[in-house]
Amino acid sequence: MASGAGTMFFRVIVFSAIVAVCVAQPPPRFNCSSTSKCRSLIDYIPPNATTVGDVMKLFDVKHLLSFLGSNNLPMNTSSSFSLPAFQKIKIPFNCKCENGIGLSDKRPIYKVQSGNTLDKIAEITFARLVTSLQIAAANGIPDPNKIEVGQELWIPLPCSCDDVEGNKVAHYGHLVEPGSSVSAIATMFNVSEATILKLNGIADARDLKASQVLDIPLKACSSVIRQDSLDFPFLLPNGTYDYTANNCVLCECEAAKNMILDCKPSQLKPPSQKSSNWSTCPAMPCEGSNLLLGNSTASGCSTTTCAYAGFSKQTIFTNISTLNTCPGPEGGPQDNPNSASRTGSQGLNLVGLIVFMHLLSFGSLLIQ
Repeated sequence: MASGAGTMFFRVIVFSAIVAVCVAQPPPRFNCSSTSKCRSLIDYIPPNATTVGDVMKLFDVKHLLSFLGSNNLPMNTSSSFSLPAFQKIKIPFNCKCENGIGLSDKRPIYKVQSGNTLDKIAEITFARLVTSLQIAAANGIPDPNKIEVGQELWIPLPCSCDDVEGNKVAHYGHLVEPGSSVSAIATMFNVSEATILKLNGIADARDLKASQVLDIPLKACSSVIRQDSLDFPFLLPNGTYDYTANNCVLCECEAAKNMILDCKPSQLKPPSQKSSNWSTCPAMPCEGSNLLLGNSTASGCSTTTCAYAGFSKQTIFTNISTLNTCPGPEGGPQDNPNSASRTGSQGLNLVGLIVFMHLLSFGSLLIQ
């Protein structure tokens, strides 16, 4: 009897602890008011060993190269590449804002398997990126306990397309690890603690929970992509790459390249799909120069580059971009306005010297 009572007591304690964790875990919800769709990222931790292809299938990621670029994996990595259990990986997906919140744009779609419940799908299959109640609400399920084998469910992943503090950013759903802190996360992604707290509606940094999905705004590489481009806004964070313009253009974002989007012809063929009218990639020259996309030429302190500016169904846009690389007052590269400002300051100093010499001459005449 005593042993049975102890076992029962232990089960009650464990069950209560699990319930407490689930109750304390806030449901993922990212604010989003933008009128444009965008590309977002979210963490996923597979509960079992898997492959790149299986994860792509689970999340409806259509393009292998986009998946590889989001995780900075080598471009020749195959879909059969093994991923160990519990290794965090990033999932790229399209985001859309509705009613003030951001959700994945009707993807991924999960087909219910035998033995599934909404709780298992949310907690295990999709690693707490959503809650069972969010899945039920997104799919109009009145009773979360009643789902059918073969039923297709939209999994509404949290995301956002909003600017943050006036800056274009790539929103990243960061899955908080046990023992982590807001300050550690802020340092890791070069974001202020205040920004993280405000963006996620957290009043006290001590309220952070393990397995919570945080909205982290990653600084994106600057670009000259046009607003009428089919891939606008094309936002890549540091250490990632992606293919665009029907796979004809490869773009990379690196802090070592001054966080300026670096694009060049991909040497790939356009995919055979209805959205592409191209059998081969079009030429990518910059008008008014002899430069092609990705080419640069230097003259003195200026570097001129043929930059990627977007694409339409008919063509790929390019733009001549000039960067001033002259060292500034602190030894770093400065843009043209700062250089002009320095030249103006030197000019004023010279004028002052001339006026001073004239005053000296005038004073000597008075003495005589």
